[in-house]
Order: sequence, then structure tokens, then C-alpha cells
Amino acid sequence: MDIMKAIVSKHKIIAILRNVPEKELQAYTESLYEGGIRAFEVSFTTEHARDQIYFMKRTLPGDSVVGAGTVLTEREVREAEEAGADFMLSPSACQEVIAYCAKQEIAYMPGILTPSDVGLSLSYGFHVLKLFPANAFSIGYRNSLRGPFPQADFVAVGGVSLKNAAEYLKNGFAGVGIGSSLVKEELFLQKKWKLITTDIKGQLDVLKKEGLL
Repeated sequence: MDIMKAIVSKHKIIAILRNVPEKELQAYTESLYEGGIRAFEVSFTTEHARDQIYFMKRTLPGDSVVGAGTVLTEREVREAEEAGADFMLSPSACQEVIAYCAKQEIAYMPGILTPSDVGLSLSYGFHVLKLFPANAFSIGYRNSLRGPFPQADFVAVGGVSLKNAAEYLKNGFAGVGIGSSLVKEELFLQKKWKLITTDIKGQLDVLKKEGLL
């Protein structure tokens, strides 16, 4: 969908939030925002994911986007919509979700791994696809898929960090999704929010200097 392509074109780094304690949610997301992150994904494996999306949509500045990740059913998509999610992502090419999002014209990124997944997603009009897990094959796997499907764009998720994001972006990926490796665990556990901001900003600056963001 064009909306999803516009989101990824503008925000090549998507921060994936999974099981972030609610009491730390505001401080954590604000530290990421101050570091330069503008796109956030709350995994629906997180308890109270809907509430977290609703909260983030109301506390983060207006130039940020908040999506719902790991949506596996139509019901979860509807819940995410009600919470105000800007986009949806799945780890797989679930036909139930693909069909519903296509019918409702929802910004959605199906998860793909095989040519069959790509073909199914494209048949419903979704051209920005989440290659997951991206580290399952060599980084050139994207080119192998792009050969027969030149109309598809891929976002790498799984095994991606800010340290290796440049490699994916230089090799044609439209963007990357980064989960647990985004922030050093000890900084989060010690609530070193300013250090998290400094660390994120420094790494994004490197990507900007390389012309990748």
C-alpha cells in the first residue's frame, strides 16, 4: 500500500517494543525519540499492547508514528485500529489479516520468507514486505527475491541492530526493524535514559553521514 511505502521511506529505522514495562514506557520512548527515532512498533505479544499504543499516540510528538506488530488475527488488527495505530505488521503472510487489511485499506506490512509469501502479499496489493527473520539467509537473499518480484520492497527484521543496519540499507533494503538489540540492556535496566538518547543519536548520525537516512 502507498501509505506503508511512505512511512518506510520517511522512517527507515523502526524501533520494536516488546514487553516494555508500562511504568517505563514513557521515559523509554521519549529517550528513543530524543535520540532521533520516529517510528515505533508495539508487539501484540506484549501484555496490554493496545493500551501502550493508545498511550504512545497521545504522549509522543506528532511527527512520530506508532504501529502494531505481531498482529495475527483480524481481531487484533481491529483492536490496534481502535488504539490509533498508524500501521500494522505481521511475522507471517497470514491470509486472514492480509485480506482484511486490503479490504479496509489499512497500512500493513506482511511478514514474508518465501517466494510464495511474496506472491500472496503482492496479489492483495501490499508491496512493502517484512523479511523475517532477515538473518536466516545471507543478506543477498533480498536480491534473489527481488529478481522475480521487482515491484516488492523489503524491510529487514530479525538479527538487525543499529551496528549492522548500514549493511542492510546499502544492500537495497527499504528499512530495518530493530528490537532487543536497539538499546544496551544494562542502560535500560539502570534507567539511563539520557545515555540511551546519546547512544541512539550517535549511531543514527553515523548512518546519516553515510547518506543512508
